[in-house]
Amino acid sequence: MAALVAPDAPAPPGPAETAEAAELSRALSRLLPGLELRLALVQLLGLAVRLGGAALAPYLDDALRVLRCTLLDPFAAVRRESCACAAALARATPEHFHMQSESLVGPLMQTIAHQHWKVRVAVIEATGTVIQFGNGKSVDDVLSHLAQRLFDDVPQVRQAVTSVVGAWLLELRDRYSFFHKLIPLLLSSLDDELPEIRQLAASLWEKVGLQWQKENEEDLKDKLDFAAPPPPHYPLQESRPGLGCRELVFRNLSKILPGLCRDLADWVVGTRVKAAQLLAVLLLHAEDHATQHLEPVLRALQHACADEEAAVVSSCTKSAEFIGTFVNPEVFLKLILSPLKKSPSASSLLVLASVLRGCPREALQPHLKAVATELAQAHVCQASENKRYLEHLLLCVQALIAVCGEDCSACSLQLTQVLVAILAASGATDLDEKVQETVGLLAVAEGSDGPQDVYQKHVGALMEWVTASHGDWTVYSAELAQFGVLITQAGPAVGEVLRYLIPTLRSCLQPSRDPQMRLKLFSILSKVLLRARETVDSQGQFHGHLKMLVTDILVPNLQWHAGRTAAAIRTAAVSCLWALVSSGTLSAEQILEVQGALMPQMVTTLEEDSQMTRLISCRIINLFLQTSGDTNEPEKLLKIYPELLKRVDDVSNEVRIAAATTLITWLKCIRNDDSKSYYQSNIQYLYKELLVYLDDSEPAVQDSVLEVLKEGSVLFPEILVQETEAVLHKHRSPALCEQLLQHVQALAAAH
Repeated sequence: MAALVAPDAPAPPGPAETAEAAELSRALSRLLPGLELRLALVQLLGLAVRLGGAALAPYLDDALRVLRCTLLDPFAAVRRESCACAAALARATPEHFHMQSESLVGPLMQTIAHQHWKVRVAVIEATGTVIQFGNGKSVDDVLSHLAQRLFDDVPQVRQAVTSVVGAWLLELRDRYSFFHKLIPLLLSSLDDELPEIRQLAASLWEKVGLQWQKENEEDLKDKLDFAAPPPPHYPLQESRPGLGCRELVFRNLSKILPGLCRDLADWVVGTRVKAAQLLAVLLLHAEDHATQHLEPVLRALQHACADEEAAVVSSCTKSAEFIGTFVNPEVFLKLILSPLKKSPSASSLLVLASVLRGCPREALQPHLKAVATELAQAHVCQASENKRYLEHLLLCVQALIAVCGEDCSACSLQLTQVLVAILAASGATDLDEKVQETVGLLAVAEGSDGPQDVYQKHVGALMEWVTASHGDWTVYSAELAQFGVLITQAGPAVGEVLRYLIPTLRSCLQPSRDPQMRLKLFSILSKVLLRARETVDSQGQFHGHLKMLVTDILVPNLQWHAGRTAAAIRTAAVSCLWALVSSGTLSAEQILEVQGALMPQMVTTLEEDSQMTRLISCRIINLFLQTSGDTNEPEKLLKIYPELLKRVDDVSNEVRIAAATTLITWLKCIRNDDSKSYYQSNIQYLYKELLVYLDDSEPAVQDSVLEVLKEGSVLFPEILVQETEAVLHKHRSPALCEQLLQHVQALAAAH
């Protein structure tokens, strides 16, 4: 704060003067050891000053020598009485006092930080009077000390500083020389935490402005006679200062700002808070006159908006809003967007969002598309994944929508690009929710029915924008994440851009591409395919791309390759296939169409290490068999059951049960006619192997296998009875074998 209020303040009293005053004080204490005695003597001196008045002038030097000692007395009451006496002496002998007033400044400033707040108040009030009736040059000696008292925890101390500074601005003889140093102190009190101090500062400031306006009436004649109305869109929560106050700030702004900008970067938090509050007050007074100081102010704001102290950031965003209100957008956008291109940061985006929020609609409208286009550039919207950066980028979009409303339809594409980029980079749920809300606000602004309409309106351009670089994608590519956001958020609109979607997937899911990227893409694709009717097939055009999806995307990724990553990719590909065939999107004919290429791969994946892969493969084979019925070729059908039989012995009970269920479907594919003799030896082998599991330790598996055998009993009942009776005595519990024999007998009796 010292740099702000007194950038050229001289040094405090020298060592010699301080030592002399201290020595005199100690000498007086030795001569007059009683505290009450020294207090009574100072009170006596004060009485003499009040009674003698100007007649005391011949003894002024002696009185000042006494006061220089008693102002440093160990007894607080003596110091307070000395302050009152010094003020009375200044009023009583103004013609002579001003020649020696500087001798009291040193002791007063040594006492101004006394531990007793009443002493501090007395010193501040005495300092005001001493300088008022003394040498005005002493203002420079005391300003930094008064500025420090604005941080005092005691309100009475801050109130005393406000009163003294206000009095100087009104009554000091050479006050015009100190306006640029005193104004910041008084205006700082406009943001004091105590309402009484804020009201006092506002009242004094208004008087200062009116007095200066009256004293310079000739100079302000044109502005008084032809008073301009307040700027349009003047901040509603603010009352416009008078002409004199505004002119005072405008004429002294160039002297105040350098120190203020330094204080915004001070290492003391309190100083930064006060400086940020003061800057907002100054900009409110300066209005459009701030334009000529805009570059250093914006630079300071961008630095201060990165502050960890919330109060500093809050005041700085308020200052930026005032800039947006009063300054031409063509000026401030040039100064903000240019550095943003070179080095985008969260603080620069916060400043941009704040100035946009304060800007009037009609002023911002011509620049709307340029701002939106700049925000959509990769060097801005993809510059960082830091949450604060993304939040401030979102604030820029929200500010444009809030200010320009329906005008945003002209740049809706660019704003949607920014929102997609934020969603892609964000990993925070709360930020994602804010982005979704903003998409809704954009929809309202441009007259759409909802977020889905926004995506549908731009889905072609967005997909073209995202997929343009797909040949160079890796798992870390921002465009890959944006692609994922787009196809998961666009809903039915995805069905309109299959010409971009499928070729991009085919290119990026080739075995030669980044494995981690392929895993991520398969994960995204699974989510989309689960809702295929509402996404990729919303327009009924997906069947035209089915062959490419199966042949060029799924089949290459289902082929076996060594390594855990390759195994994970096969699991992801199998999951994608299950999402596709179980979504209900494909007709029976379409499933039959893809079955030929995929069934061999599914039989192979039954041997995978991944339990999930084995389980899903069983389910897919089951669905394929259900769809094909008894139209399967015998050679192909016979290749399936041995692998399913192995899975009945799987380590996972879930996989075992799924394999048994699939075997039931497999048995249903064999027609119970003369052609079944082709399968006799295989069926007999199947009976023999399955009977082992009727004695399994897992009841659920026993029940599942029993159902398989019951289903298969219609084919060769005599063989099944023969095999069952052969193992009946080997089982720990023959109950299930007996149940199976009864079922076969009942079946024979029924026929």
